[in-house]
Amino acid sequence: MVLEYRLLLAVNFSDDSLETTPPEEELADQSSAPSPSTSSMQEYYQLKQTLLLGTLVITGIIFISVWVFYSLDTALNYAIGACTGVVYLRMLAKHVERLGTQNQQLSPTRFALFIGVFIVASKWQTLQVVPIVLGFLTYKATIFVYMLQTTLLPASK
Repeated sequence: MVLEYRLLLAVNFSDDSLETTPPEEELADQSSAPSPSTSSMQEYYQLKQTLLLGTLVITGIIFISVWVFYSLDTALNYAIGACTGVVYLRMLAKHVERLGTQNQQLSPTRFALFIGVFIVASKWQTLQVVPIVLGFLTYKATIFVYMLQTTLLPASK
């Protein structure tokens, strides 16, 4: 959890007036050189997009592998967890984006999403808990891959 915040907080919060508009709109609105907060927000949006795309790619690879080696039922259970993980990652990214302009408190709604899926999976007899939990954790694998990529190959960034 701390690693998620460290990776997603790759934003320079030195300027208190952070804007939350996408980088394309910021570039269209500015005619001069970008300020440090604008370039930081561009880096943040690029990181957010990289993590979301990476999660989707890893999800696709694992889904097909589980389908081939286990069964379609297990693969669909994994997909339910992975989709929940993507939604969780998006909610986390939106929370991090608002950190500079709003309150600094943690929001329990992200955890309620995971707890809700876990409760449904444990109560519904056709769903399997383990593939759903492992699917949910797919976004952490993406963060781990990104961390390794930026630590071991810093020049490729």
